[in-house]
Amino acid sequence: MLREEVAAGSELGLEITSILAAGGLVNDGLVNRILVNRIAKDDCRKGFLLDGYPRTVSQAKFLENRLNEKGLAQPLVLHLDVPLGVLTRRIAARRQCPTCGKIYNLLKDPPIKKNKCDNDGEFLSRRRDDHPKVVNSRLESYKASTFPVLAYYQSGNYHRVDGDLSPDEVFSQVEAVLESQMAMAGK
Repeated sequence: MLREEVAAGSELGLEITSILAAGGLVNDGLVNRILVNRIAKDDCRKGFLLDGYPRTVSQAKFLENRLNEKGLAQPLVLHLDVPLGVLTRRIAARRQCPTCGKIYNLLKDPPIKKNKCDNDGEFLSRRRDDHPKVVNSRLESYKASTFPVLAYYQSGNYHRVDGDLSPDEVFSQVEAVLESQMAMAGK
């Protein structure tokens, strides 16, 4: 949702860009406004998936109130748990083609030719917020604000998934949780 606002060049998008470039996290009020706008769209009428939201207890409470207002169930929380050092390495190794938008990871999915897009040969770039110092700052802020959210949800429909496994193994864990939820909903 944040990147959509940035890409749209909206007033909110410009505000988000300056915050992210400085390595900060977007404040709750701004994120909540974006969330309300997004989940009001037709494609969210039957439900929606949130990735990276809520990141604070305040956002979690806001979401809880919003879901209650709409008569919707409280969220199923899937926590993809990855050590912070691993996240730093993964994010700092991310590169993107400025022309076609293809994303590479120099550690796990590098281009065939060093620093060049496989699709169009363009030189790959690194987003400003993917530099190691900015990543470390973002992750420390993330940890301080988000870990209490995990505690907030642990008494609810919370499921920890080991995010430091292969993509197939992570997918299998997520799939097992979702299948279990669907079986319970069918009863």
